[in-house]
Amino acid sequence: MRSLSILIKGFLVSAALIIAIGAQNAYVLKKGLKKENIFWVSFTCFLYDFVLIVLGVFGLGKIIGENFLISILLSLAGCLFLFWYGFNSFRSAIKGTSFLNIKTNEDHKKENVKKSILTTLAITLLNPHVYLGTIVVIGGVTNVLNNTEKIFFTCGALFTSFLWFFSLGYGAYFLIPFFKKKITWQILDFIIGLIMWSISFSLAYHAIDSFNHWK
Repeated sequence: MRSLSILIKGFLVSAALIIAIGAQNAYVLKKGLKKENIFWVSFTCFLYDFVLIVLGVFGLGKIIGENFLISILLSLAGCLFLFWYGFNSFRSAIKGTSFLNIKTNEDHKKENVKKSILTTLAITLLNPHVYLGTIVVIGGVTNVLNNTEKIFFTCGALFTSFLWFFSLGYGAYFLIPFFKKKITWQILDFIIGLIMWSISFSLAYHAIDSFNHWK
């Protein structure tokens, strides 16, 4: 029973950290709606979570959590990237360039796999919140567990990640009826732009705050 409770705890803690409207989830959702490289985008998110969760559970969270220089550099890089991505989303919202006819989606020039994977990695790698969630928070929660319990916790956390990203990517199919109108795509692009910029500004604040403490 102890192992099962630890497994469930890992599932729930991971769910609380992952299932939120953020830059990564917004990107996966958009790729799901466009039917563009859904497997590779979802798998890349899961694989990165796998690495970070394992690092967090087995004690490497302090390396990033206590290193102000790394935190500042990551925040600045993430701020610039997400600001640029948000700008493009707002531009798409104004021009309506994301819209495509779902029925003739096969004729749409899709983004290649390599570019989708690189964009997914950039959105994930350049967001310190991801490290704070998967490495620092999960690392702190599992600090009191023994090695066997940590394995069960990790399995529960990874199951959440796998279930969420693939459900979000492929589940977007059921939202397609709502996205047959150009205005819906424009609204989605606008929301994504807001998400990207809000995270960008929060990272800028985080970088300034970390710099002040570092001094």
